[in-house]
Amino acid sequence: MADESAIKVRRVRYRGTHPRRFEEKYKELNPEIYSDEVKKVMDRGQTPAGMHRPILVKEVLEVLAPKPGMLGLDATLGFGGHAEELLKLIAPGGRLIGIDVDPLELPKTEARLRGLGFSEDVLFVRRMNFAGLPQLLPEAGGAFDFVLADLGVSSMQLDNPARGFSFKTNAPLDLRLNPQKGRPASELLKSLSEEELTELLVLNADEPRAGTLARAIFQKRHQIDSTTQLRDLIGTALQNLPRQSRREEIKKSLQRTFQALRIAVNDELTVLEQFLNLLPGCLKEGGRIAIITFHSGEDRRVKKSFQEGCRNGIYTEIAPDPIRSSAEERRANPRSTCAKLRWAVKAIDYK
Repeated sequence: MADESAIKVRRVRYRGTHPRRFEEKYKELNPEIYSDEVKKVMDRGQTPAGMHRPILVKEVLEVLAPKPGMLGLDATLGFGGHAEELLKLIAPGGRLIGIDVDPLELPKTEARLRGLGFSEDVLFVRRMNFAGLPQLLPEAGGAFDFVLADLGVSSMQLDNPARGFSFKTNAPLDLRLNPQKGRPASELLKSLSEEELTELLVLNADEPRAGTLARAIFQKRHQIDSTTQLRDLIGTALQNLPRQSRREEIKKSLQRTFQALRIAVNDELTVLEQFLNLLPGCLKEGGRIAIITFHSGEDRRVKKSFQEGCRNGIYTEIAPDPIRSSAEERRANPRSTCAKLRWAVKAIDYK
């Protein structure tokens, strides 16, 4: 008699050419087997499930100018797209430190990069917040020749419904980059006053209807535990918008609201300010910084820090204007549309 335990479970059927549910996209989630399917998705200007497409790669490489033998830091390793290109250019003799706070995605990224041939001799990976930058210096062997920080949320986090980053699917309203630390967004909402909610939506997302949304959320805050509950509440609160633009305006408000909550839950702006203050002490003289931001709150802080550093003699050069993704990249990867790249160069004589 055949061993019943050996009976194979039938694979989920790949329905049509555009499966909607994350778990149904098994072809996209296995690029090593279904490379043709992944290419089709990317050719449509979409990001395959479980993957992330690095943004402004050519521009980042031009700004940082990595060379063989250099020591670099990727402060937001993510999927490792930027890191892969940097590692190629600092060989032979170079070393890259890659850090990230996400305990779920970091092991996957490390395994992928190791599979590409990057050993521990050239790539050192650690899970940590980039505000703890100085503690890396002894392990790195000194200050860095270049530092990259891509402040965007990875597509792997956005697309996986279990992470609670998207309003498109029903999931616990979490939004934590590290789900093992802090409190989820659903708990944060229950602790805020209407005034605090309004301020959060303005400061973290420039939401033009912050007052209306804050009032609606505050009244129902104890009933909001999932992404779709918050989505439906926002949709109801904005039903009086003009019919011809209502759908698009609600979508934009949803994106801004989830962004604002994510920033608050992870204390992202405070961490960014700490990072910017620590950077000069972790760079070699002549060292270069590249930071990619995705909303005005981040960009304002980076711009102000670089400008003050230039006035105080910390930096000799800074980006006169942010670098934006090309029209070609925006067509190929719409998620690059709002990205801004700023850079700075540390003064030779600044200690």
